[in-house]
Amino acid sequence: MKLKKPHWISLLVVFFLISGGMIHLLLSGNAVPDKPLYSMASELQPHFNSENTNPQQLTALTMKMAELQSQILRINALGERLAEASNIPENEFNFKELPASGGPSLDQEDVPAKSMKELSKDASSLENQIIYEEKQLNMLESLLLGHHIEVNSYLSGRPITKGWLSSYFGTRKDPFNGRPAMHKGVDFAGKEDTGIIATASGVVSWAGERSGYGNLIELDHGDGMKTRYGHNKVILVSAGDVVTKGQIIARMGSTGRSTGPHVHYEILRDNKQINPIKYIYRKAK
Repeated sequence: MKLKKPHWISLLVVFFLISGGMIHLLLSGNAVPDKPLYSMASELQPHFNSENTNPQQLTALTMKMAELQSQILRINALGERLAEASNIPENEFNFKELPASGGPSLDQEDVPAKSMKELSKDASSLENQIIYEEKQLNMLESLLLGHHIEVNSYLSGRPITKGWLSSYFGTRKDPFNGRPAMHKGVDFAGKEDTGIIATASGVVSWAGERSGYGNLIELDHGDGMKTRYGHNKVILVSAGDVVTKGQIIARMGSTGRSTGPHVHYEILRDNKQINPIKYIYRKAK
């Protein structure tokens, strides 16, 4: 059924009211809507001819707007971090202000009319574009962080602020059953709550309990190199965090399969444990 012109105008006015208000919120990082966009569906219904408009379609479109708002707010936050990391002047790349725009005004009759189906299709297309752009920004952030990590990812030193080397890498007597067992790391004993430090910059790939290790932290340093810090009393970082060399990432404890306060320290190359000794006594750059 062909819609009457007044209905098309009402549809466009309401759509642009929603999208215009949304765009203002999207580009204003600190702005907060007075109410969720999806709650507008029932209020907008009187503007439409019930014979020509599907209420479910209107609700779906309004929900899609709310989803797009959340997605672009995330992109704004990511863009701000990238701009700050790249030392871009704030007045040149400000996410909290609308970009400059202008042009001749159009008469209402000149605005092309679109059906609800076409508007939904446009919203889905915009969502796909947003997802693609967000992936590109995430990749750019990873490259920037990767450059920072590469400069500081030289593994060296002990993973403790205070303490002593109490057990070496290799075959040893198991402290629980007395039988020979392979020890795939080295142990540093000390006082409970002693600071555990990262021996190189990296990204936290694990931060939580793991069988045998107790409270474990695993750092990914790139180029197939990882370090692990086990038996912690308290973990001070979360998965996904970027840590710097020498940063305190945990407090020494005796969680998991442990006989007393110490840190079990491992170095992995391509997911296989190697002897950490040469890295422990390696001179820092």
